[in-house]
Amino acid sequence: MEIPESLRWTDQIPAGRAWRAVLPDRLAECVAQWELRVVGPPFGYAFASLAVPVELSDGTPAVLKLQYPDDDSVHEATALAHWAGRGAIRLLAHDAEHRALLVERCVPGTPLHGLPPDAALDVAIGLLPRLGVPAGPPFTPLAEEAAGWAERLPAKWARLDRPFERRLLDAALGLLADLVPSQGEQVLVNQDLHAGNVLAAGREPWLVIDPKPLVGEREFAAVPLVRGPELGHSPAAVRHRLDRLSAGLGLDRERVRGWAVVHTLAWSIGEDQVFPRQVETVRWLLGLA
Repeated sequence: MEIPESLRWTDQIPAGRAWRAVLPDRLAECVAQWELRVVGPPFGYAFASLAVPVELSDGTPAVLKLQYPDDDSVHEATALAHWAGRGAIRLLAHDAEHRALLVERCVPGTPLHGLPPDAALDVAIGLLPRLGVPAGPPFTPLAEEAAGWAERLPAKWARLDRPFERRLLDAALGLLADLVPSQGEQVLVNQDLHAGNVLAAGREPWLVIDPKPLVGEREFAAVPLVRGPELGHSPAAVRHRLDRLSAGLGLDRERVRGWAVVHTLAWSIGEDQVFPRQVETVRWLLGLA
C-alpha cells in the first residue's frame, strides 16, 4: 500500500510503526464494510491520517480516513456530526474501533491558501461564526487543554536543552494564567483550522476539513489562521492576519494575540524536536522581532 511522504514520520516511532502495520487490513475492512471503491492514491496533504479517495456504491465521491490514534483528533467525527455540514464536510459514516471516518469529498478541493491572502481572510471571516456553535461534552475544554500545555511546556523546554529564550516561555505561561479563567462564551473551536484545511467545494464554496476540536472562547478559533504560515510567513503578514481577523470577527485583539502566543509556542515543541518557524512567529506576536 502506498504511503505518502507526509506520513513518513510514523517510521520514526514504535506507535507509528505499529499503526502502519495494521493499515492495509483496516483499509480493506472499511472498504468492504461500507461497499467502497478506491479510485486513487492517498492524498499527500494528510499528516495525521491515511486519506484515500473513494466512491460509494452509487458513485458518490467520498474520502476514507484512517486516523493516527492521537488525542487531538479523537473527537473529529463528533465535531463533523455537530456541524452537520454547515461550513464543514459532512460525516457519512464512522467506525470508532478502527478510528475510521467516511466523509464528503471536496471537489475541486483547492486549498484556501490558493487565494490572495486578503481574499482568503474574507472567506475565513465568513466561515468562523458558522462553526462557533455552542457545545459541551465529549469535547475537551480549552481550559483543560491549556492546563496540559502549562504542565508540559516547561518540562519539554528543559529536556530539549532550552531551545529558545526563557522569556518566551515565561510570557506564554503568564498569558495562560490570565486567559484561561476569563474566557467568554464557550463554543466549538478548531485548533487546526489553517488555510490548508479549508477546501473549495461544490455544495458550499468552501468547507473545513480535519478538525481538532475543543470547546473554548471565540477568540481562540482565529488562532490557527493567525499563526499558520500558509498565508505568508513574516512579521507583517502575521500581524495583518491578527488585525483583520480580530476586526472582521468582532473579537478582542489582545485575547486573540495572547492565545496565538500560547498555542504557537505549545505546538512549536514536540517530544524530541523544535519547529523554529513557530518560535519565530511567537517572537513576532510578542513584538520581539
